[in-house]
Amino acid sequence: MLIGVPKEIKDHEYRVGLTPDSVNEVILHGHDVLVEHDAGAGIGAGDAEYAAVGATIADGAEEIFERAEMIVKVKEPLAGERAMLREGQILFTYLHLAPDPEQTADLVKSKAVCIAYETVTSPAGGLPLLAPMSEVAGRLSIQAAAHALEKVNGGKGMLLGGVPGVLPAKVVVIGGGVVGTHAAHIAMGMGADTWVIDRSPEALKALWRQFGRPLDTVYSTRTAIDRHVTDADVVIGGVLIPGAAAPKLVTADMVRRMKPGSVVVDVAIDQGGCIETSHPTTHSDPTFIVDDVVHYCVANMPGAVPRTSTFALNNATLPHVLTLADKGYRQALTGDPHLRNGLNVHAGEVTCREVAEALGYEYREPMEAIGA
Repeated sequence: MLIGVPKEIKDHEYRVGLTPDSVNEVILHGHDVLVEHDAGAGIGAGDAEYAAVGATIADGAEEIFERAEMIVKVKEPLAGERAMLREGQILFTYLHLAPDPEQTADLVKSKAVCIAYETVTSPAGGLPLLAPMSEVAGRLSIQAAAHALEKVNGGKGMLLGGVPGVLPAKVVVIGGGVVGTHAAHIAMGMGADTWVIDRSPEALKALWRQFGRPLDTVYSTRTAIDRHVTDADVVIGGVLIPGAAAPKLVTADMVRRMKPGSVVVDVAIDQGGCIETSHPTTHSDPTFIVDDVVHYCVANMPGAVPRTSTFALNNATLPHVLTLADKGYRQALTGDPHLRNGLNVHAGEVTCREVAEALGYEYREPMEAIGA
């Protein structure tokens, strides 16, 4: 199979779909790889490093999309990239379709085979291709919040961990999953007064076992969210419903009643955000202010640390890239129900139930769609 790796074009997105080491593995499996010029520059991997392991370097994305049987990316294809997709071509990347009707319509029109990292599952019920970036985003969320709390950035002028004799910031993390766990870890490490809210007693018990008494855990109710959000200096939104749009757990009224100069970081913004006043931002212009509350809603947060993020992502995605290339997508998806859960669009049909329900498409069961 000929696999194409285009350069990412989203604002300040420096990650790359395959590292040179990953390309080497793919080539050792008997496949060919076409890498766009400078695709790996953001992680410190030059064209020569890719060529040394056997990749062919393409001058532009047009050649990649025209020739490759499978496109391996990081972020969702933008409009210009979607226009180059063709029928039967495999697209393997993050998609986050539920809150993105324009992208979904274009992918349906392309009749490509679109497999989303974020809905691939594991035998244990987790999301193994989303987890590495959730780990990174959770950790980055606290760094971003600490920066946004500075007065020059619109915040209340508060040091996250305080100093002796001065109270630290209160950090409230909504969602005790991968994002929330890693956010709590960094917040506690920086000395913040850290709280996690979740509706799963098992998640709260796991957090208690991991962190002990220094972490405060709260069972999620609307009253609890209201009480702690309006008392917080920092709110981290880390809620996820796989494949679906995130629920708006923090209302505009709650934001209105937060303390002036407080900060919200909506890590769920890829799935539409869990804070009602959020909208996607970029690394070029990461924040905006609503009711004197600083909002950080960058939709590709892990792109800020592309080297760490790319290697962590490739550790999870490479086995699936090899499976798809070695077996072809029909056999690969038929034989692996967890990889099959990643199929969001196939030949003009929506094959992810959550996306279909969110955007009003007729749902097609994946096994039926691929003719298995």
